[in-house]
Amino acid sequence: MHITEDIRYVGVNDHEIDLFEGQYTVPNGMAYNSYVILDEKIAVMDAVDQHFGDEWLEKVEKALDGRSPDYLVVHHMEPDHSANVARFLDFYPQARVVASARAFPMLKMYFGREFEDRRIIVKEGDTLSLGRHTLHFVLAPMVHWPEVMMSWDEKDKVLFSADAFGKFGALDVDEDWACEARRYYIGIVGKYGAQVQQVLKKAAALEINTICALHGPVLQQPLDEYFRLYDLWSSYKAETEGVAIAYTSVYGHTKEAAEILAGKLEEKGVKVALSDLARDDMHEAVEDAFRYDRLVLATTTYNGDIFPFMRAFIHHLTERGYQNRKVAFIENGSWAPQAARIMKGMLENSKNLSFAENTVKITAALNADSMHQMELLAAELAQ
Repeated sequence: MHITEDIRYVGVNDHEIDLFEGQYTVPNGMAYNSYVILDEKIAVMDAVDQHFGDEWLEKVEKALDGRSPDYLVVHHMEPDHSANVARFLDFYPQARVVASARAFPMLKMYFGREFEDRRIIVKEGDTLSLGRHTLHFVLAPMVHWPEVMMSWDEKDKVLFSADAFGKFGALDVDEDWACEARRYYIGIVGKYGAQVQQVLKKAAALEINTICALHGPVLQQPLDEYFRLYDLWSSYKAETEGVAIAYTSVYGHTKEAAEILAGKLEEKGVKVALSDLARDDMHEAVEDAFRYDRLVLATTTYNGDIFPFMRAFIHHLTERGYQNRKVAFIENGSWAPQAARIMKGMLENSKNLSFAENTVKITAALNADSMHQMELLAAELAQ
């Protein structure tokens, strides 16, 4: 793939993977992206996952067309991008490795060496001339590892953005960018919104025609929508007006309540996303909670606490900085219902949350009182 006249794509598709980072389902696989800039000097931009070293090196060699690379630029040390760094440097002994200062101790962790005789440590604002192309380095710590950096090619206006603007899914599958980019961002980068905001401010000062991320497709102009979504996600603002309802249910009564509430809201013209936390993909449910501006948590009191899947779900939200939303509760319990109190307590340190005035309290099964509470909650959430 020719990205520009001098920049080639040499990444790989992974359809063998079932769980990315051991937890995220990826039905359409993953792409591990790498690029080559062909100039008076040649820079290879990042490596790929360990299982695809042969394929990647063959692609690099073909792109080089008999020439030898001068630099390997390492934007991010996570193993799905760095696992073949040492192999590349052994294969091309004249090449030097370019990375941030925090990347080289990580190289030693993985490979037992820091390549002291072949390394170029770059900091914010440093440049590397390849001839016609000049790379400008932008540090991006904690987006989403501490060593992360990006680079901007002055000639072709290409931003090599590390994991930012990436998504789940291999490149030989046609699918919507936003859906899997949102799930990827919230799951993997979501905790670090403040750091993403800082990088977006840096990016605003650059003229960018193309974004080359380490996962997902190459993004071309117009780029406004990608930046708009990243600004929303990283500032923890709701993307869509609507209600996410997440529930757990032991014998079906809490499920029934969640479904009835969903129906009432839809009758009022409210967009609803309904998730069974025990059966549906947990990370899809987390994505919905961040996407919509209202959230309903419905669960049972369980062992003097709340149902384990709900506890895990709320933890996923709070560790990613959940904020700026309205939250409502449906609790179920027979002799000592206390789920609403526990759920609210788990959210008490979250910023800028408002809580619905109406809480639905079910004692075992729905009755006239709890159905009336449901009507009041639906009316409140639909305002």
